[in-house]
Amino acid sequence: MYQHEKKPFYITTPIYYPSAKLHIGHAYCTTIADSIARFHRLEGDDVFFLTGSDEHGLKIEQKAEAAGVKPIEYTNKIVAGFQNLWKRLSISNDDFIRTTQERHIRVVQEIFRRIYAKGDIYKGKYTGLYCTPCESYWTEHQLDENGCCPDCHRPVQEVSEEAYFFRMSRYQDRVLQYIEDHPDFIQPVSRRNEMINFIKQGLDDLCISRTSFDWGIPVPTDPKHVIYVWFDALTNYLTPIGYLDDPARFKKYWPADLHLVGKEIVRFHSIIWPCILMALDLPLPKKVYGHGWLIVDGDKMSKSKGNVVDPIGLIDEFGADPIRYFLLREINLGQDGNFSRDALIQRINSDLANDLGNLLHRTLNMTLKFQDGVVEAPQGEGAADASLKQDAADAVEFFAQNMEQMELSKTIKKVWAFISRANKYIDETAPWALAKDPAKKQELANVLYNLLESLRLIAVMISPFMPTTAERIWKQLNLPQDFHSVQLEDIQTWGGTPAGHRVGTPVQLFPRIDIEAENKKYEAKLAAEKKAKAQQEKAAKKAAPEHAAKDGQISFEDFNKIQLRVAKVLQAELVPKTDKLMKLVVDLGDEQRQVVSGIAQNYKPESLIGKNVVMVINLKPAKLRGVVSQGMILAAGKDKDLEVLTVDMPAGTEVH
Repeated sequence: MYQHEKKPFYITTPIYYPSAKLHIGHAYCTTIADSIARFHRLEGDDVFFLTGSDEHGLKIEQKAEAAGVKPIEYTNKIVAGFQNLWKRLSISNDDFIRTTQERHIRVVQEIFRRIYAKGDIYKGKYTGLYCTPCESYWTEHQLDENGCCPDCHRPVQEVSEEAYFFRMSRYQDRVLQYIEDHPDFIQPVSRRNEMINFIKQGLDDLCISRTSFDWGIPVPTDPKHVIYVWFDALTNYLTPIGYLDDPARFKKYWPADLHLVGKEIVRFHSIIWPCILMALDLPLPKKVYGHGWLIVDGDKMSKSKGNVVDPIGLIDEFGADPIRYFLLREINLGQDGNFSRDALIQRINSDLANDLGNLLHRTLNMTLKFQDGVVEAPQGEGAADASLKQDAADAVEFFAQNMEQMELSKTIKKVWAFISRANKYIDETAPWALAKDPAKKQELANVLYNLLESLRLIAVMISPFMPTTAERIWKQLNLPQDFHSVQLEDIQTWGGTPAGHRVGTPVQLFPRIDIEAENKKYEAKLAAEKKAKAQQEKAAKKAAPEHAAKDGQISFEDFNKIQLRVAKVLQAELVPKTDKLMKLVVDLGDEQRQVVSGIAQNYKPESLIGKNVVMVINLKPAKLRGVVSQGMILAAGKDKDLEVLTVDMPAGTEVH
């Protein structure tokens, strides 16, 4: 039998960047962590589950400026969206940390002081490459084959400013040795190998402050500097467990048992974070696990592709537990996984409605019909079917061992194999036939007891994945024990369903979805959205004066299609083998783009860097001399004399 020593267990998700749009990826990572946390509570562990939001940095400042609000106003609104999503998904986090909270600011500044006093932070000048979307510093040799950020593959910006540096290079050998000596520290193995190779290329000292913007935590001894967002964000894991003000609590939970993060930020958590902890003389977390990405219908989610899946809309349509079940069952932890609406509906119909829902509904209905809803004690030789009982024991053992190893998908499939086994048991024993023979009354009672007991075990085993459904099953079984007090040890022994109590009223857990009707409804929804958009355009056209498209005139409707925004020039260079074209990399506030413009005879590249120009952003991309251009810079002039239109407005501002 599986044995477990109860202990404190500290699990974290990354603190999420306040993206303006929630997507299914947010739901995926947090649902994984929630399922693991719920399992450890079942084991009797003292669990502390942390999630939160990472709210500082240049990106946030630019987005807020473009929206015409203060950064804290911008993040407040989005953080509320995160918290609503966690509530809708039944996420059982114990704390929600915001890096803008005073309790966290105190911790970050004190950590800076301690590492500075140790001599591991010094002032210098940073000149190098910076990716604003990733808030990451890079050296030339770390860029991808196109000279862009190796993580997001967008253009990097060359920056030069006074900065404080963390002597990360001092800890290179120690971190590498730790990773090699602790093979479970970074998982899966593919991520571990990537990090080892990254470190062996050499670690530079880390720039940990900026002076070019002020949305961040001030350096305590030099407030014109703000602390680099990742130095700030990573230390969030220390704040809620009493790093500064509750030594006993901190000792109880640190080191963290598990940092669950997306594979794109494993480097920050398994290299930069350990270096910071070593500088603080603190132990390293026990495990950093990098999960994969969600692919939507075979393609990576992207706003530009229009395939970002809204989790709130899915929950409204299908419920939270089916979404949780699908994500955890379909995707092997550590690998990329595909999300498909059609596949979700198929799982709801087959696994949830047919298998689980029918098992509960049939069992309760037969108990009500044949025994007036009263559970009768099993008696006689073979009262507990040996085969079913063994299958149940195997499922519980597998559940315990594999959840401990975070094999979520594999565990769910094993539990569902037992659900199928229980359904088969109904067909094998045919209770409806036993009910017709008074001599087989006890045999019928034994069969129904075995089914009810199987459902008791199933309710507990699905609770980490589908907490609301598990509790609904428990209530329909009408079991006397408070569901929230149930422990794993309660299902390691067969026979926990008490005889003599009355079961509850069966209610369908998951009504079958009529796929044809659902598709029609979905298509109607899309058509309604399309119609509404057309009506808006029609209303705009009606409100504007009508102009015939003659004599070079265009209608107001046509003009309204042009989207103009302020763009800051980050990089500029001549296009080879041409004397007119110049390639620019510009910042639009929420993204960076490459543009080709015919202004090379009027400007030197370096004279444009830093200028805020006006750009058409919804022009179809085109290739000019083999170089992709994603928009058009506005310029005025006559013949060969051109002057780029510049404005004194922040990047991202819409031009009306």
